[in-house]
Amino acid sequence: MSNISIPFLSLKDVTALHGEEIREAACRVVESGWYLQGKENEQFERHYADYIGTRHCIGCGNGLDALIWIYRAYIELGIMRPGDEVIVPANTYIASILAITENGLKAVLVEPDPRTLELDDSRVEEAITDRTRSILLVHLYGRCACTEKILALCQKYNLKLVEDNAQAHGCAYRGRHTGSLGDAAGHSFYPGKNLGALGDGGAVTTDDGELAACIRALANYGSQKKYVFKYRGRNSRLDEIQAAILDIKLRYLDEDNRARQRVAALYYDNLDNPLITLPARLPDDNNVYHLFPILCHRRDELQRYLADHGVQTQIHYPIPAHLQECYQGEWERLCLPITETLAREELSLPMGPAIQEDDILLIIKLINQFR
Repeated sequence: MSNISIPFLSLKDVTALHGEEIREAACRVVESGWYLQGKENEQFERHYADYIGTRHCIGCGNGLDALIWIYRAYIELGIMRPGDEVIVPANTYIASILAITENGLKAVLVEPDPRTLELDDSRVEEAITDRTRSILLVHLYGRCACTEKILALCQKYNLKLVEDNAQAHGCAYRGRHTGSLGDAAGHSFYPGKNLGALGDGGAVTTDDGELAACIRALANYGSQKKYVFKYRGRNSRLDEIQAAILDIKLRYLDEDNRARQRVAALYYDNLDNPLITLPARLPDDNNVYHLFPILCHRRDELQRYLADHGVQTQIHYPIPAHLQECYQGEWERLCLPITETLAREELSLPMGPAIQEDDILLIIKLINQFR
């Protein structure tokens, strides 16, 4: 066993990159005596909306809630109703699908493109029916999933394009940030994300003022005015400390993403093992490398080999949503061979803005020696 220890992602090291400013921001909130729905939230929401390129940003409790509120608001506004269908990539974290089914909508799973690992736009139109109301586009692993064909299909069939931008803060498509490409987008600020808080947090971005007002109310018990409840909402708010910390980290997001892109370039330029397949390399504008996934037929063996040499890796995701117990019976006899292959073969390598180049080169050497 090796004494080398390379973590998958050291949140302590990531926080230390901007540690002094983060501590100052947290102390400022503590000393202010105002801990919810205050100036820190207002400032972060304004700055993040400006960064993403939308008119509105609404902070909420987490990324799952952000997606739930988008679809709940569409139902409250009469744009959708329970039983309507939402097309979603089958290869995604389960939160994308939970947000759909939580609202009584039907998730229609579509396979990914095995080269990009994102929603296969050549398979989308055949999944559209007269009940389809939306496409939930997931920018998985930090890779832009948007294509001209998907945008055209949304226009052709009058579908709401909702983005799951939980893993792609700072990613862009043709000069526009993901999170501004469709009708609304959900964002997660889970600590390990490219823009991560020191706890849970999330947000919705949109240009739709009516939708924004509805979402803000839904996430505040359903209230737009104190003790007056228009909707049956819930409590899902971004607290002031997290907002203040996120506002600090937002200033450095592009810089931190460039550090991730440098790590990815080392992987792409130097990994050379016939047992390993890399997803198609995208221009840096289109990939902020929340994760660096590779594929290997002997994935579990490779993971053990790396662990024996002190390298921590993770699997995203070992059981696809349609095979999870919570959805037993939801998609009877559904065959998704590409998604199931990815679940068997995907392995995520260490990635982040604080990881050292020497560590990456060692990982590359170990993988190239794997037989």
